[in-house]
Amino acid sequence: MSASRTHLVLIPSYNPGEKVFETVRAARAQWAPVWVVVDGSTDGTGGRLAALAAEDPDLEVFILPHNRGKGAALLTGFTAALARGFTHALTVDSDGQHPCECIPAFMQASQAHPEAMVLGVPRFDASAPRIRVLGRRISNGWAQLETLGAGIADSLFGMRVYPLAPLVGEMRRRRGMRRFDFDVEAAVRLSWLGVPALNLPAPVRYFSAAEGGVSHFRYGRDNVLLTAMHVRLFFGFLARLPRLLARRRAGR
Repeated sequence: MSASRTHLVLIPSYNPGEKVFETVRAARAQWAPVWVVVDGSTDGTGGRLAALAAEDPDLEVFILPHNRGKGAALLTGFTAALARGFTHALTVDSDGQHPCECIPAFMQASQAHPEAMVLGVPRFDASAPRIRVLGRRISNGWAQLETLGAGIADSLFGMRVYPLAPLVGEMRRRRGMRRFDFDVEAAVRLSWLGVPALNLPAPVRYFSAAEGGVSHFRYGRDNVLLTAMHVRLFFGFLARLPRLLARRRAGR
């Protein structure tokens, strides 16, 4: 297991069921420190996670009183991490889909290229719902357009290492990026700021309900949210187009 004073693992959690404990144990086996932000969970996992943290000095749990959304939960962790001198955070979902065994490789890539965001690129198996796979292709196409092909291989995959200073600064300036739309908007806006993207493959497993899988994705609600976000980003892209074109020409 590796330990770091600059890079931490941050896990947002909302009513995740038993999978969160597997995720936390797997993350701790690979890295220290690991932080969990409990986003107003009502399933009893918050107290149990706090009990685990009481026995593990490299595990810390933040418990928010009300559910505010993935992005808002992560911002709580990001802000606390910056205040304690951390420079980067690797985000991992609590539902067990992200491969914690890949944490060292992601952290090593970030430590070698601290100016970059390290983005996971999912490698799906047969458990992946086809509609989810097709839907992310649409989002990826929009993200490629909005960044002029700046290298975001997957816009939705939540296993990523972010440089904290530019991300927190951007989030504080925005009212959005607080819910499920966080992953896409964070990657696009960091790209607009000139943060390069490094892409690393990562296997993904979707767990059935019988296997303890919990999903809070709602196709209607969340697709409306993603569509509204891409409309907003597209107009932001148009406003930045001259600058993005100039940066692209300068990079050639």
